[in-house]
Amino acid sequence: MARPLRAEIDLAALCRNYRAASALAPQSRSMAVLKADAYGHGALACARALTGLAPAFAVATIEEAVALRDGGIETPILLLEGIFEAAELTTVEALSLWQVVHSEWQLEAVLAYRPRRPLPVWLKFDAGMHRLGFSADELRRHWARLRQAPERVTDLHLISHFSSADLADDSAFQNQHAQVRALGEALGAPLCLANSPATLQHPRAHGAWNRPGVMLYGSNPLEGALPAQVNLEPVMTLRSRLIAVRTLEAGEVVGYGGRFRTRRRSRIGVVAAGYGDGYDRHARDGTPVLVNGQRCPIAGRVSMDMLTVDITEVAAADVGSEVVLWGRGLDVDEVAGHCDTIAYTLLTGVLPRVPRVYLPATAAAQAS
Repeated sequence: MARPLRAEIDLAALCRNYRAASALAPQSRSMAVLKADAYGHGALACARALTGLAPAFAVATIEEAVALRDGGIETPILLLEGIFEAAELTTVEALSLWQVVHSEWQLEAVLAYRPRRPLPVWLKFDAGMHRLGFSADELRRHWARLRQAPERVTDLHLISHFSSADLADDSAFQNQHAQVRALGEALGAPLCLANSPATLQHPRAHGAWNRPGVMLYGSNPLEGALPAQVNLEPVMTLRSRLIAVRTLEAGEVVGYGGRFRTRRRSRIGVVAAGYGDGYDRHARDGTPVLVNGQRCPIAGRVSMDMLTVDITEVAAADVGSEVVLWGRGLDVDEVAGHCDTIAYTLLTGVLPRVPRVYLPATAAAQAS
């Protein structure tokens, strides 16, 4: 019998979340972000489910793009970090990839390359994130140079990234947005600005393209609640089962370091899941899981292959009872809060030894 831990991926929910993101910005095209193996959900399976629905995909690295092309994906793919060395331009051309240009050396590499057909380029503006991109003056100069090389560059876009679109206090966002809008208007550039938070709560940031990411997988990236009209569904449900049950008297300790001590006669269930699978070791006592559909608290430190929960209040729970660690019925964002982290790290942190089980995206789900 196989170990019971699995990540169940609901591809129909993914498609519905994509359509929800698109509905928020009907004048924009929404590029589905599939970087980091589609936030841990499996990039190729997610791309196949979204093919025909999303007009483009976005990834971080050329290796991610190659894997999608090797899997038969023909949809346009944008490299969000561009090339990492000039030699990659041959692959960019061969696979018909779109690329972000954010650094001087990338710009020079593109202008020195002689493609058979011009390469689509998305020039990146640093509006205050201060990771990648050019200043306004630099970007104006580079934009002009690229426009003067139509034999090398085509379909020029202006792209930027917001550092605080998720916050309730939108003062920093408004400043960044004003900068990039002014620059885009001066250049007459098609814009790609809105990540998941900006897609959700800043309609003014919707451009020719938006690039929803974590919201496609059912997580709320905002500091506050989702807009009332938005319903996001969890795509990943991390499921396991109880593999042992212990009855302990009051005052007994559980797990490494004895962090948890029973206050009463208690039933402790052992779950086949641990930090070796990607479940966060920082989960505090009281972090919720669902056992037979009922909330139960984690009791004791997470181990590499197991974690322990207090099932005293679930009389029917026993070896073999189903456990949901997050997903349907238990919001991954809530679990992340108990781990002092964010849903991104939980979803992308599910390790390869956890099997992904895909629920198909039916035609009805894609069209609904």
